[in-house]
Amino acid sequence: MTQLDIPGTTEHSPRLGRKRDHTRDPEILAAALEVLAETGYDGMTIDMVAARAKAGKATLYRRWPSKGELIIDAVACMKQSGNDYSRLPDTGSLRGDLVAMIKPLSIKDSEKKLQILAGLMSMLSHDPGLADAANAALLEPKVAANRVLMQRAIERGEISAGCDIDLLSLITPSMVAYRVLILRKPVDSAFLLSLIDGVLMPAVGLGPPTNGKTD
Repeated sequence: MTQLDIPGTTEHSPRLGRKRDHTRDPEILAAALEVLAETGYDGMTIDMVAARAKAGKATLYRRWPSKGELIIDAVACMKQSGNDYSRLPDTGSLRGDLVAMIKPLSIKDSEKKLQILAGLMSMLSHDPGLADAANAALLEPKVAANRVLMQRAIERGEISAGCDIDLLSLITPSMVAYRVLILRKPVDSAFLLSLIDGVLMPAVGLGPPTNGKTD
C-alpha cells in the first residue's frame, strides 16, 4: 500500500475551499460610497463600511485587502450603472430637454456624486488612474448627457453646427460642482434654471423663454 492509499495522509488532494458569496457586493460597495461621502477617504476605514453594510469584517478584508481596492471597485460599479442615455427626455427643444432633466432625484443623485468626489480628493492626487475612473463615473455621465441633447439640437437645426458642444456640455456640471464643493451651497431647480436660461441658452445662441414660459 502506498502513502496515497492511506487515509489521513497529507498526500491526499486538498479539499476545495468554500466558494465565495458575491451576492452582497452591491450592498457593500454602496455602503463604501456612503461612508466615503461622509468621512472622506482619509477618515474612512473598512471596519466602518462593514458596520454600515452589516457585513462581517473578515468578509470584506478577504474580498478587498485595502480600502483603496474597495473604493476602486465601488467607483467602477457606479460607472457601469451610469451610462444609459436611451431614456433622456426628447421634448423637441433643447431647453425643454434640459428642463425635463431637472428632477428631485436627479438633483439629489448629482449632489451625492459630488460629495463622493470630494471624499476622493486626497486619493486622486496620488492615483491618476483613479482620477480617470472617478471622472468617468461621477462627472462624465452628466457631461455626456448634455452632449447628446445638444447634438440632437444641432441635428434638428435648432442650434448652429458650429457650437462647441464638447465645451458647452461642461458648463452646468462644472458650475454645479463649484456650488456644492467650493461654496457648499445646495443645488435646487431655481439654480439649475438660472444656469439654463442665463448661461447655457445664450451660449448656444438661443434667447430666454418668452411669455413667461418656463418649460
